[in-house]
Amino acid sequence: MGIKRVHLMKKYPKIIGLFIVSFIISSLMIVNLQSNVRIAETAVDIPFIREASEREKKIGPTIVYEALNPKSVRVVLERIYLDGEISEEIVDETILSMEDFWAEYSDWELVDQDETQVVFMQRIDDISPLLKINGYFGITDEGTLTIYEGKPSDEKIIQSFFQINTKELKSHQQKELQKGIPVLSRDRYEEVLKMYKKYAKQEM
Repeated sequence: MGIKRVHLMKKYPKIIGLFIVSFIISSLMIVNLQSNVRIAETAVDIPFIREASEREKKIGPTIVYEALNPKSVRVVLERIYLDGEISEEIVDETILSMEDFWAEYSDWELVDQDETQVVFMQRIDDISPLLKINGYFGITDEGTLTIYEGKPSDEKIIQSFFQINTKELKSHQQKELQKGIPVLSRDRYEEVLKMYKKYAKQEM
């Protein structure tokens, strides 16, 4: 049998050579195809859905985002401050991995979502930047302790609290409230509320 193979190689060298080349090319194509299949399988990013809280369960089923291709969504971040002020920040996100996306907003509460937008909420244990910069305690004509945006004379009410028995106030306290007491910080906010709470009218 070995002698016949030698004779064939001598007699048909080109045909044998072409056969060998074809065999090699076919083998390489099969290996490449298998490799592409494996890559395609691993390229699929399985979407991760965060376990819903009790509030989130009331909203309805969560939307499953396909992470096979990057997906752009609008993220709305709502911050609620102690004084009741709500700020809103809008961020355009490109999601490559749902797991990373939920991890990034793990400290936020999911409020709503659809295919193009996700809304998160966070309660901030502080007063709003607006109050720190331009908030003033004052009193209305009816005697209600109030926080204004700007001086009380501007009459831009942000937050109202309780009615004060103005007859019990000292003269300098009345003047301070009429002029406006700057809020400045959370400590000052709580201090002023505590100080004037003792002058609050008792509900009948």
